[in-house]
Amino acid sequence: MKKIKVSFICHGNICRSPMAEFIFKRLIKNENLSDRFYIDSKAVSYEETGNPVYPPARAELKKHGISCDGKVAVTVTKLDYDNYDYFIYMDDWNYRILSRIFGSDTGNKVHKLLTFAGSNRDVSDPWYSGDFTTAYNDIYLGCSALLEFLKTKLN
Repeated sequence: MKKIKVSFICHGNICRSPMAEFIFKRLIKNENLSDRFYIDSKAVSYEETGNPVYPPARAELKKHGISCDGKVAVTVTKLDYDNYDYFIYMDDWNYRILSRIFGSDTGNKVHKLLTFAGSNRDVSDPWYSGDFTTAYNDIYLGCSALLEFLKTKLN
């Protein structure tokens, strides 16, 4: 059985994309679908490579009973394009950089997270706002809608 491979993308892979990775993992676990997906997260920059999840992001996940222990930032590369089914980015700036990394999106794999929830707005960036609760809520909303979409793709 083929797994659906999803990579969540943000700027540094220390706030929003790892939050999305672990929220989504919790959602699929709750539906007994963990064996049907491969989920990770990556950055569009190299600035934070090797760093753990930012402490306030970790604390926000912990408030919801979600652990991200062991996660360190990694960067997306052009070679990743052929190895994933979906790249889910957090904001328009991430998209611009992903477009440079991948070139064209011939496989229609690159999508903005909140579009699955019917919105074209960016996921709130807590790096600048300090508001990790709003970011969590945005990500949870988007991940819940993404899961509903992806369940229609399971064979």
